[in-house]
Amino acid sequence: MIFIFIFSSLLFAQNQQMKSSFQNLTKIDNPFELRDPFRAPLMKTNKSDSDSQTSLIQNGVFTNINSIGEIDPKTIKIVGVLVGRDRRAMAKVNGKDDVVILKEGMKIGADQAELKAILPGGIILVEKITNVYGEEEYLETVIPISR
Repeated sequence: MIFIFIFSSLLFAQNQQMKSSFQNLTKIDNPFELRDPFRAPLMKTNKSDSDSQTSLIQNGVFTNINSIGEIDPKTIKIVGVLVGRDRRAMAKVNGKDDVVILKEGMKIGADQAELKAILPGGIILVEKITNVYGEEEYLETVIPISR
């Protein structure tokens, strides 16, 4: 019994000494708030007034359809789907009041995820990435219809 008590007190003392030595080695306060080292940093674009006017012209035709190019796909909420010959999906983005109309083939987000399919239950986004081994992979994201 005495042996168990002495052994446990030695382990406890060694554990406390190890914790204090590790705290002196690092100066990082919140290591979980650091960015992912395997993900490329986001590129910031500077848009001037002339750029915002020319963005309303696509393929030589004036359009007032809102662009969803630089919006994170995680913030998209599908509020409706039109199924027919030309499928369309209506999406709402967090922080914006307008509804955005999505078509198949559109590029969404900074990673240029492509809208591959509009289904009666939601949409499917496909993103092409390069994994750790240097091989190309496709990630599929399903965003269901929500209220």
